[in-house]
This record gives sequence, C-alpha cells and structure tokens, in this order.
Amino acid sequence: MKLRNSTIGVAILAVFSSILACGGTLSTANIGDTWLATDEAGDNRTTVFTPTDTFNLFVTLNNAPDDTVLKANWVAVSAEGFDSNQGIYETEYTSSDDVIRFYLTNDNIWGVGDYKVDIYLNGNLNKTLTFSVQ
Repeated sequence: MKLRNSTIGVAILAVFSSILACGGTLSTANIGDTWLATDEAGDNRTTVFTPTDTFNLFVTLNNAPDDTVLKANWVAVSAEGFDSNQGIYETEYTSSDDVIRFYLTNDNIWGVGDYKVDIYLNGNLNKTLTFSVQ
C-alpha cells in the first residue's frame, strides 16, 4: 500500500511540474462579479450605451496573487463605422484582489450597434460581456 501511494504522489508531482514547465500556473485567482456601467464609480450598470458614453468595465478579482494579469479586449461585433468583429482596443492590468476598472473612450462618437468585451485571466478567456450602443 505504501508503494502505491508513493507512485500516485510521484505522478501528481510530474503532472504539476509539466504544467509549470509549459507556462501554466496553479493560481487560485478567479473572477467574481463583472459589469458594465456608464459612470466611473460603476453605480449605473447597463448593457446599453449612448454614442457619447465612456464604456466602463468592472471586474472583481478574488483569491489573486499580486502578479495576476487581467486583460480586456474590446470588439465591435456589428457596429456602424467598424468592420464586423473588429478589435477596438486591448489593455492589461496586473493586480491582486481588487475591483478593477477598465474603460474605453472615443474622441468622436460610438457607432450604433453591438459590441463585446472579452475578459482574460492570466491569458485565458474567462468571460465575455455583450453590450450595444443605441
């Protein structure tokens, strides 16, 4: 019985070592609540914006070590003035537990249509929020 437990332990160690060697992480970081809002404080939650609004994205990061990387990738899915599924902007932020605010402004106006923001946690797509401009 002792030999079997040792073999299982060695196998588990080998799997974790290969994950880490391939650039994987064993982070406990996770994304809690996510929402879009028209204001910087995140109080006016919405999925519908006007052409002059700033898009504010809030991401609650939980159980995260200091080197946890969040990325927001903004995409015009089907909106005036953009090609279909055109990437608009991408930004990264490194943090530990916190509520992170990403935002996107436009010097002109946003085209009417459908948009999305893909949220990545440590390089892996974690959530997608869809919204529109009317």
